[in-house]
Amino acid sequence: MKEDYLKELIRNVKDGTVSEEEALEQLKVLPYKEMGFANLDFHRQIRTGFPEVVYCEGKTPAQIRDIFAALSEHGTVMGTRATRNDYEAVLKKLPDAVYHEAARIIVSKNADVADEEPIGKVAVVSAGTADIPVAEEAAVTAETLGNEVMRIYDVGVSGIHRLFDKLDQIRSADVIIVVAGMEGALASVLGGLVAAPVIAVPTSVGYGANFGGLSALLSMLNSCANGVSIVNIDNGFGAGYTASVINKR
Repeated sequence: MKEDYLKELIRNVKDGTVSEEEALEQLKVLPYKEMGFANLDFHRQIRTGFPEVVYCEGKTPAQIRDIFAALSEHGTVMGTRATRNDYEAVLKKLPDAVYHEAARIIVSKNADVADEEPIGKVAVVSAGTADIPVAEEAAVTAETLGNEVMRIYDVGVSGIHRLFDKLDQIRSADVIIVVAGMEGALASVLGGLVAAPVIAVPTSVGYGANFGGLSALLSMLNSCANGVSIVNIDNGFGAGYTASVINKR
């Protein structure tokens, strides 16, 4: 539900094309809808600028299907950490839904989204090929929320000349998302080379002393480069969302 919807509803009540009773029925879905197993927040887009996103892990395919069906009545729906079984369940209610397998994201788009201008440009940069699933979660999130996205993958510090070849392209972005495991050095390197804000995503890629991404997280938190902020380990969604908030403003 967007602000434009409420403004149009108010105008329609004012000019008499919608009765007060009809408007009241439409507004009953605010601020949320109770489903027994979930309380869907239709009001979130008005408050924050973006609709509620479904975290699919831990939910049953049937629950995800019913949540998607209800949210889709109000616009685009995105579900993260989804399996193919979840997607097949959603397809039964929303046959136009798309599954981004690498990102583990289901998207059911509102028809009018394609006509909207991008809110900004995001570069998603991964250190290694193994980091691509997290990078794709960030990229698909940013795309779904209205950004133009550039993917620049496998340009980590072990072959830093690969990064330098892409610098002009990276510098054209409004926000840069850097996805890296191991020691997470790429975020600091890029942070010292670009003017745009850098959102660093530590990944759990690495050997034993990587501690499931903790080494990359601590390296990024201790970065000496200015303008680098950090999200949680493997949280590509959080990076894509934050980049979208920056660009929307």
